[in-house]
Amino acid sequence: MLKYIIKRLLQAIPTLLIVITLSFFMMRLAPGGPFDGERQLPPEIEANLMRSYGLDKPLLVQYGNYLTSLAHGDLGPSFRDKDHTVNEQLAQGLPVSMTIGLLAMALALLVGLPLGILAALRRNGIVDYAVMGVALSGIAIPNFVLAPLMAVFFGLILRWLPVSGWPTAGQGMMSYLPYMVLPVIALSIQQIAYIARMMRASMIEVLGQPFIRTARAKGLSTVQIIRRHALRPAMLPILSYLGPAITGIITGSVVVEKIFSIPGVGSYFVQGATNRDYTLVMGTVVLYATIIIIMNLLVDLLYAFVDPQVRHNR
Repeated sequence: MLKYIIKRLLQAIPTLLIVITLSFFMMRLAPGGPFDGERQLPPEIEANLMRSYGLDKPLLVQYGNYLTSLAHGDLGPSFRDKDHTVNEQLAQGLPVSMTIGLLAMALALLVGLPLGILAALRRNGIVDYAVMGVALSGIAIPNFVLAPLMAVFFGLILRWLPVSGWPTAGQGMMSYLPYMVLPVIALSIQQIAYIARMMRASMIEVLGQPFIRTARAKGLSTVQIIRRHALRPAMLPILSYLGPAITGIITGSVVVEKIFSIPGVGSYFVQGATNRDYTLVMGTVVLYATIIIIMNLLVDLLYAFVDPQVRHNR
């Protein structure tokens, strides 16, 4: 297994390098620059800024310098925020994005899996149609539509929860909860729908297998059959889905973070793209790409743990 992990990590290096290279040159070739703005800087000041950040050097030299800094874990200075480096900004935003994303995924699993199992057990019945109808609605409504509707209804009309904002540091964990409820629900709705549909289809397929009929013939109850025999094989498609889903729910929370004014990585990405802050955008891209690679590796390892056949094939 260790050999497999090392092999996968080595395979990830060229993938990460391709992502960095494409992002770097696309950023540099895009119109505008980090010091463009409504107020035009005097040419000598702009030239000094370009020189201090190394932007006056040839593009390939800049690329080489960036890779060298990256190899040392340095994502560079922020062009707009002089008081914080990109490392510091992402270190502040990542815990926020990961907390909201992981809570949303946990909620999606807690709700989606039982709904999918229930729909499979009541196949073609009222419960099945109701669950799948709700799931289709969840898939059809994107979170950038759902989030503002939730903010208006629960925040402005009912006044149950804050519409936006984030507590300042040092106020205690409980002070964050009211601000996380709406973003977490907004992010989890689509994932609940997908997981419920996938679990239903997978469970129906497993329940039709001969070993399930044998278990029934032995007199096991439905709960025992699900828990002992059906749940693990039915979970395999869900596990395959979890890696991209967790990555997507963390990296795809840009809109939700913006709507609820949450200081996560997504907010820094939008801020960097708006200000043409090259290093900040590159930092978020590198971070997102690394998360995707790590999550795919973790899912593969989990898949091998659940399915012995996969382990033997490796």
